[in-house]
Order: sequence, then structure tokens, then C-alpha cells
Amino acid sequence: MTVRIKNKNEIEIMRQGGIILSGILEELAKKARIGVSTVELDTLAGDLCKKNNVRSAFLGYRNYPAVGCFGLNDTVVHGIPSKSEILSDGDILSIDMGIVLEEYCSDMAVTKGIGDINESAAKLISVTRQCLYNSIEKAVLGNKIGDISNAIQNTAEIAGFSVVREMVGHGIGKELHESPQIPGFGDKGQGLDLEEGMILAIEAIINEGAPGINFLEDGWTTKTMDGKLSALFEHTVLVTGKGPEILTKH
Repeated sequence: MTVRIKNKNEIEIMRQGGIILSGILEELAKKARIGVSTVELDTLAGDLCKKNNVRSAFLGYRNYPAVGCFGLNDTVVHGIPSKSEILSDGDILSIDMGIVLEEYCSDMAVTKGIGDINESAAKLISVTRQCLYNSIEKAVLGNKIGDISNAIQNTAEIAGFSVVREMVGHGIGKELHESPQIPGFGDKGQGLDLEEGMILAIEAIINEGAPGINFLEDGWTTKTMDGKLSALFEHTVLVTGKGPEILTKH
């Protein structure tokens, strides 16, 4: 496992990329409302990439056909946008996007409630967000990957939710997916030592019900096996001597 430690120039490029990506996600979240299709959101995502002189890290990646991934309700990850997928009152939607600025990738995801959502959906979104931030707090020198993973798992399970095990966070840089892998579950004190200059895409992928998922025939979309909701939050994070720096935080 070769982990690519980033130098000052690379960090600055990725810092700028993170600012751009967080702004794009903010605009997409504003647009995501009742009556809007996920294709409309994806079109906007493409327009915002052009406006900011960046390109999508997802479009064409292993033949992925869209700019972003849009997960409606029981979609876990990699939801392909569709004209027929119209946002309705009570839905929840995850928006996952990656961009490339000067050859370096950034990755971020948020989940938003559409209109009036029920109490369970609101709790799932809140807990999943907290899973991410609790795990980011563990991205400090002296800790290991397992400390990040355990924080996600612990936060989710205490709240009565479950962690998706097939999908993991990852290192990021010139490649969208670099070493190390960062599962959403694990034991404290296990795994690779965190080092200054590591940049990690930390993600919390949490199911309302059981952790099992199904892969659809399109080769990308994954759904919860029990049909219950799933939420996703992700940030690109730099490990520094002063603690974690969220590069995608706006």
C-alpha cells in the first residue's frame, strides 16, 4: 500500500479545488427541491463545473455516464440521474460529486431532505452528518485509520442505524481513489498510521435499517436491500500537525 503524501503545492491546489467543489454542492443543494429531476441537477452540476473551469472527476470514470451521483431515498451510492426521477415532498437526496482542478481531485457529498421529511429521515440525516464530523475529529497525528472508521461505526450504531460495509472512504489526489481505504467500521488503534500531508476522502454511508445492499443491473446504482432509507456525507480532509483541515468545507 503506497500512500501519496502531498507537498505544499499539491495541498494548495486541492485546497482551492475543495473551495470550488463545496460551492458547487451548495448550489446543487439549493436547486434540489420538489418537482426538480435528478437530470436537471446533473445538468446544473455540469454547468457549474464549466463556470469554475474544472471538470467532473466522475464523468467517464470507469464509464460512469454522469457528472454527479444522486441517491434518492433507498439509493445508497452511485445513483445515475434520470429524467423520470422527480423529487417529491418527503424524499431525501444524497448529492455526491468529485471535480478535477489542475489534475487533482476533490470529493464531497451531502444529503438533504426535500420538503417536509419524517422524524426518522431527519434523524438519519443528522446522525450521518455527525458520523462524518466525529470521524474527521480522529484524523490527527498519532491515530490510525481504524480510529476514523470506529468513530463512524460507533456513532451510527449507538443511534440504531447501520454502516454500509461494501463502500469505503479513500485517499485522494491525482487519482480519485488512492490508498488507503477507510472503511466505515473498524477497531480503534488498528490500520495505517496517519501522517502529515495525507489527504483523505472520508465518507459516512449509513442505512436506516439493515446494512445489506443490492447492486442494480446498470452496474452502478446500489440500493438498500430492505428498501429503507440511506444517507451519505463526505469531505476531503487534510491531515496536519495542527489537526484535520476540511478542504471541502464552505
